[in-house]
Amino acid sequence: MTETALPLTASQLVLRAKQRELEAVRQLAQRTELVDAIGRLIHGLQRERGATSVWLASGGQRFAEVRTQAMAEADQAEQVLRQQLAGQLAPEQAAGAPLLTLMAWVLMGLEQLPALRAQVARQQLDAAASVAAYSRLIAGPVELIFHIADAARLPAASRLLVALLHLVQANEAAGQERALGAVLFASGRCAQAQQQRVLHLIDAQERSLQVFADFAEPALRSDWEARQLTPEAARLERLRRTLAMARPEAPLDTRHSDDWFEVSSQRIDALWQLQLDLMARLRAECESQSRQAEQDLQDSEGLLQGLRRHPPQHAGAVARFFEADPAAQPVPGPDAVAPAADNAALMALLQEQAARLARMEAELDNARRTLHERKVIERAKGVLMSRLGMTEEAAFRALQKTSMDQNRRLLDVAEATLSLPDFAFGPTPGVPHV
Repeated sequence: MTETALPLTASQLVLRAKQRELEAVRQLAQRTELVDAIGRLIHGLQRERGATSVWLASGGQRFAEVRTQAMAEADQAEQVLRQQLAGQLAPEQAAGAPLLTLMAWVLMGLEQLPALRAQVARQQLDAAASVAAYSRLIAGPVELIFHIADAARLPAASRLLVALLHLVQANEAAGQERALGAVLFASGRCAQAQQQRVLHLIDAQERSLQVFADFAEPALRSDWEARQLTPEAARLERLRRTLAMARPEAPLDTRHSDDWFEVSSQRIDALWQLQLDLMARLRAECESQSRQAEQDLQDSEGLLQGLRRHPPQHAGAVARFFEADPAAQPVPGPDAVAPAADNAALMALLQEQAARLARMEAELDNARRTLHERKVIERAKGVLMSRLGMTEEAAFRALQKTSMDQNRRLLDVAEATLSLPDFAFGPTPGVPHV
């Protein structure tokens, strides 16, 4: 004897929608902890990169103890991140293929870390090469944060994640700046390629921090603005000018090395503290959203309890739920099963749900546009780097110059670059053109 399935009702669908909202909030709360673990690993690797650059530039004479401590902190952060990544495999996390693939790339990068450290220990890399190697390693975790921000679908949390992503990018640029500046001062010579890279990193920080300011809450923006007025920030600007104004291959005063590392580290620490504050705000937002979603679900279950007992029998009832003017609805006939009051309650709930989702979608659009712009520009830079053999900073300057010369948005120029066929770029110097 087969069991007859009960007919699907509107109330069941409404409740399922509410449950999905609650699941999405809980998933985001777990992803927030993953983002925190990623941020701590990045911070640890940045410290290791900075200490390693000085250690190599000084021939192993300086920062040995700092480097050892930084490696231990990075290892500890890696273990925490691995636990968080393992948690994403739980069915309730619903981690999709793109997220799992990025997680795999991050782990593959971390598996190369012991070999990189061994090369450094044997001094088989110079300081600049070590900065590049650590920066490539850090790029994977940064991209993982981008994916999590791009996948978020809760407006307030999405804004905070966009702010966080660009704060992490600014911090990473500041970390690279610290490492390369330390190499220049410690070596006592202004290498032009590294000098240009430092200038590019300063510009990259300002661009990322502008987006952070656009999306962060006023209190966090004010906090960062106040940090720019400290004596340490002024010292960093003076040293930046020293590097910017130095002629290529000109000598640099090695006595500035410690001062540079100190003030640039203070900038990074200020950005890191801001990142911790932003993470705390993100956690609080997730907790607030979770409580609200749970309350909404409970309220909806109570409101629809009667409707589950008396499901609507006629298709015309569904149309009445979406009627703009409730007074214009026809009066139910004597054969109607669902009470008119219950139908009106469900109609009001559906209309409120639809309006709220529409507001959420509108609020998310701005965050999505910002992330899309970042993605397109990064891809365009990559195309120029691979097809024309440009450095990252040269590729970005080329996009910027075209944008200014043609009076077009940078995004439009990047999209046009991606649409060009391979032959439009011509043969790359030193590479046969097929």
